[in-house]
Amino acid sequence: MNIGFIGLGKMGKNMVLHALEQGIEVVAWNRSQEPLKEVSNAGAIAAKNIQDLVSKLESPKLVILMLPAGDVTDEFIIELKKYVEPNDLIVDAANSFYKDTLRRAEDLNKQGIHFMDMGTSGGPGGARGGACLMIGGSDEDYQRLKPIAEKLAAPGAFQHLGPVGAGHFAKMVHNGIEYGMMQALAEGIAVLKKAQFNFDLIQVMDLYNHQSVITSRLVGWMKDALSKEPNLDNISSMIGSGGGGNIRIPGEADWTVQAAKEMGIDTPVIEESIRAREESWKVEESSSNGFRNKAVSAMRGEFGKHAVTK
Repeated sequence: MNIGFIGLGKMGKNMVLHALEQGIEVVAWNRSQEPLKEVSNAGAIAAKNIQDLVSKLESPKLVILMLPAGDVTDEFIIELKKYVEPNDLIVDAANSFYKDTLRRAEDLNKQGIHFMDMGTSGGPGGARGGACLMIGGSDEDYQRLKPIAEKLAAPGAFQHLGPVGAGHFAKMVHNGIEYGMMQALAEGIAVLKKAQFNFDLIQVMDLYNHQSVITSRLVGWMKDALSKEPNLDNISSMIGSGGGGNIRIPGEADWTVQAAKEMGIDTPVIEESIRAREESWKVEESSSNGFRNKAVSAMRGEFGKHAVTK
């Protein structure tokens, strides 16, 4: 198994390290050298540039991208097009907007280059130990990717969901749901903290996570965050998104709302969770709503390792 991998951020680097442990030969490239050196020390082949990366791959070539959505992904696809050949396969494993994915697939198809989307969930920890993969593409291309996906994913945590775009669409909706779930949990935590009963929030989270209806990884991450810092004093009440720390960058939840509006579907829960993040900078840190926002930031810190401290 021989793949190219471009983009060694928190997710990409961990996915490469996991791939190497699974017996996949990886040729990697990244703009900054530090993560490239780290994966190289773990057994990856470091490429000097994109042309070098492609030249080191067996044909038909398979290249996975883990890059920021938007212009950066387009930039690297344009560069890859110079060197890959018909029947080579490019897989976008990041959080791209599904309409961009459809556009890229159509453009690459003109050169006979195959393209797939692979929405990736689980945060850096999932990437390191086995992620959840939501895959879109043709049946033929899926058969090429399947042996790789099986090794990159946690057991049973990958599915071919449909044609190109289906994987990114499913991941987009996943993140919209995630926003709503995190907001509801944070609001409940704030109510518990304000109540007259002086709840031990760690105890309540632990109880919730033993066979209750809301048992979940998010509840577990909330417990972990509270165990480290019961009052979340050093957590920011300004809620960011993605890898942007305390800066809110429109992304998958916003795209979910946009797609829902195009379909005539109301999404008040997701929309309210977005509004709470957008207005989080207005909230007084020491207020109950400030604690609510800190709870969201704390969960983001636990599963995404994002910068949420003051």
